Amino acid sequence: MKKFAVVLAGCGVFDGAEIHEATLSMLAIKRNGASYELFAPDIPQHHVINHLTGEEMPETRNVLVESARIARGKIRPLHQLNVRDFDALLFPGGFGAAKNLSTWAFDGPACRIDSGIEKVIREMATLKKPIGALCISPVLLAKVLGNVELTIGNDEETAAAIAKTGANHISTTHGDVIRDTHRPVFTTPCYMLDADITQIADGAENIVKAMLKEM
Repeated sequence: MKKFAVVLAGCGVFDGAEIHEATLSMLAIKRNGASYELFAPDIPQHHVINHLTGEEMPETRNVLVESARIARGKIRPLHQLNVRDFDALLFPGGFGAAKNLSTWAFDGPACRIDSGIEKVIREMATLKKPIGALCISPVLLAKVLGNVELTIGNDEETAAAIAKTGANHISTTHGDVIRDTHRPVFTTPCYMLDADITQIADGAENIVKAMLKEM
């Protein structure tokens, strides 16, 4: 049975992992005959957002602890991820990818990537194992891998910023999956588009199926 390492960035679209994208990715993995294990970096969140009002809250939270909400407690710290134990690596979206796993939300193409995140991306790429990213999380791959073909949908401003990393952005719509020409790197736009939950399910299903074909 093929096994995915799924990396979460907290819990909640505005300050962590996008919950629909995370859970529907896990469902797609299982429904397509594979398995997964969940990981998250054991680091503080950049900030905490009240998802009812959109306002920042005066408190601190931990990315691993918050991710455990989605994982129902079954999750390990990112530093325990041994890429040789897995066949693929998958990043759901949510602003946590741009705020906690990187500083893209604040620094754009000049951003810093969390060292643990950069390490696992580079190791998987070296082993030529499939890497997938949904929504805004493809910016992690753009920054780490540089010359790679990917998509976040059709937002022109974000696409232009991605181009500054050396990556090649390809415009897409709901459910589309882009595979890099030279290596097994897969991306799909999900909530970077004005999407509903069925379209998110399509994107998650399509990217998981595409990745499994490479294993």
